[in-house]
Amino acid sequence: MVELRHLPPSERIESLRDHDKDNAVESSRSIDPESGVKRGLATRHLSMMALAGIIGPGLLVGSGGALSSGGPASLIIGFGIVGIIAFSIMQSLGELTTLYPSGGAFMHLADRFVDKAFGVAVGWNYFIIWFAVLANEYNVICSIFVFWSDKVPLWGYFLIFWSAFLGFQLLGVTAFGEAEFWLALLKLTGLVAFFLFAIIYASGGLIGQDEALGFRYWHNPGAFPNGFRGVATVFVFCSTFYAGVESVAVAATETKNPSKAVPLAIRQVVWRILFIYMGSAFFFGLVCPSNADGLVSGASRALKSPMTIAIQTAGWEGGVHLINAFIFATCLSAVNASIYIGSRTILFMAQDGKAPRFLGRTNERGVPVYAIIFTNLLGALSMMNVSTGAGKAYGYIVNLSGVSTFLVWGAISFTHIRFRQAWSYQGRTPAELPFQSFAYPWNAYFGLAANLFLVFVQGWQTLSPFDAGNFVDAYILLPMFPIIYFGFKVWKKTRYWRLDEIDLDSGRRKDLDKAVKEVTEGLSSVNDEANANSGAKKSLWKRLWRNF
Repeated sequence: MVELRHLPPSERIESLRDHDKDNAVESSRSIDPESGVKRGLATRHLSMMALAGIIGPGLLVGSGGALSSGGPASLIIGFGIVGIIAFSIMQSLGELTTLYPSGGAFMHLADRFVDKAFGVAVGWNYFIIWFAVLANEYNVICSIFVFWSDKVPLWGYFLIFWSAFLGFQLLGVTAFGEAEFWLALLKLTGLVAFFLFAIIYASGGLIGQDEALGFRYWHNPGAFPNGFRGVATVFVFCSTFYAGVESVAVAATETKNPSKAVPLAIRQVVWRILFIYMGSAFFFGLVCPSNADGLVSGASRALKSPMTIAIQTAGWEGGVHLINAFIFATCLSAVNASIYIGSRTILFMAQDGKAPRFLGRTNERGVPVYAIIFTNLLGALSMMNVSTGAGKAYGYIVNLSGVSTFLVWGAISFTHIRFRQAWSYQGRTPAELPFQSFAYPWNAYFGLAANLFLVFVQGWQTLSPFDAGNFVDAYILLPMFPIIYFGFKVWKKTRYWRLDEIDLDSGRRKDLDKAVKEVTEGLSSVNDEANANSGAKKSLWKRLWRNF
């Protein structure tokens, strides 16, 4: 900042345009001293991850299974209820991670505010989510390429993509963040294009269209073709689609300026829920019938989505290739993000004694090589596709990750409640928090209760008529949480912390917050002086572009 003050106003403007505030704060500390990872994510990277990152073919393809099982109304109800729960979780997470942007995110915070055994159970369940999601993305991407050309076997495509993604992840976190940023923009553009198509199609405005579609498919085959059973089934799919909204907490350690980036990213999640999830649920059910042939393609080589069905029904048979190309682009983002989040989860657990120690090592560039390789290896679970078919494989793996998502979200709410109880017990006030959760404590208790309810109700459809195989698939991970918790507790003799024992001060990065404040105030001073001297030199369009 001293150097900036010695420059003329015009040169200060150019300097500020070329250098991000994040770099001014963290340029001399790019490697996190505790975890060894590189702080290479800019604020725009984390914001775009919160808005549209990690969204992959699960939304575009898996929603076909959800629509078929529950119908258009169930799809909206499922997305809406899980969206409210996700908003609740993000509010709790925002308050915690803004104050404690430490490695390991909510796994580490569960150690501090509940019990280390609790943190172990949360961490392993969260890792299960991401290697299951990763396997699903490999499943989809390989199925698309087999659909385009079956000259290469399914396992051959898997090996090609497995090697390519491994190589890219080893480039480091900055490459990951940049790729996620632009792929997220591509996803937003593609969804906007489909929403516009759906509006025109439903209104009868397509060339050669005889009549308006309207809400035809809400009447035939109906809004709730399978009743409550269908609604319960949709919750499992929706939880998988929403998995990842909490990933900003995992990425906080590798962010240059977490005290600025994390609260901003948390606020972006509202638009993600409203535009991407609720918008997709509405338009998928509007233009695609829930009983469409091939909506859940068990035997087909290509995984079809409601977007594909809608475009083909509208008269463009070749549209399947366009949608598959779009799904492929989302796959690139989803696989990239799944490896990233899974590897960082196991990295932080290993560094904290919850996983094999060798997985906690990073190289001189801050890349967790062993954690990346280990996570990517588990993506081979997608090869069950060879014997079961892509559609069935997708359903099996979704069930594995669905229960874990609800358990982890419930654990975040419970950790937040314990934190606030300790905060109040030790004489602190909410006004001291840099980010306050919306409507605490009601919001946090709602998140806890809702997730516990969904943990049990998500497999309800397997009970009548009873299907032993599907029942085991739906609930097999439910007993794993208490087994890990009590097993680790007995082994390591951990304690459930009393409120007066909870440490509320370590890891708060007070020095970082002070540095950010100083830099922000200095930049504001420079901007004020520069604007006073530059007058109207900066056009409206340039200001809008910079804000965008």
